[in-house]
Amino acid sequence: MPETNYPGILVRVKAIVTDGIVLIAFMFVTTYVFSFFETVLDIARIIAFVFIFLLYDPILISFFGGTIGHMINGLQVKRESNEKKNVLFPLALLRYIVKFLLGWISLLTVSGNKKGKAIHDYLVGSVVVYSRSKEVIKTNENTAYTQ
Repeated sequence: MPETNYPGILVRVKAIVTDGIVLIAFMFVTTYVFSFFETVLDIARIIAFVFIFLLYDPILISFFGGTIGHMINGLQVKRESNEKKNVLFPLALLRYIVKFLLGWISLLTVSGNKKGKAIHDYLVGSVVVYSRSKEVIKTNENTAYTQ
């Protein structure tokens, strides 16, 4: 059985930047769609704002094991106790809120532990791993990527 290789800070930052681009794209698309209507109810704007800025991360993590940024970079967010299961939605929401409030400070712990856990991962018992399609297997001579 191959040893689990946890992603470092660089690939996690790439996922965060990718998600930032995705969120900006969602904002443009939402604004564009709203522009077709003469009036847009405030509640519709509020729902769009809440989805884009509060629910995007926790919904995708709890249902799909990662955001679009995670998926593009070959990462998944799983439960530390069982790396085959996704993080439950309430915990994914708490994870996102702490990650948002602490910002880059939360990532300072990634390089200081074996599993590369950030502060928000410690709080909810999650761990970021490579997805199976990008799983790294260490061989005697070098590191090989499996498909």
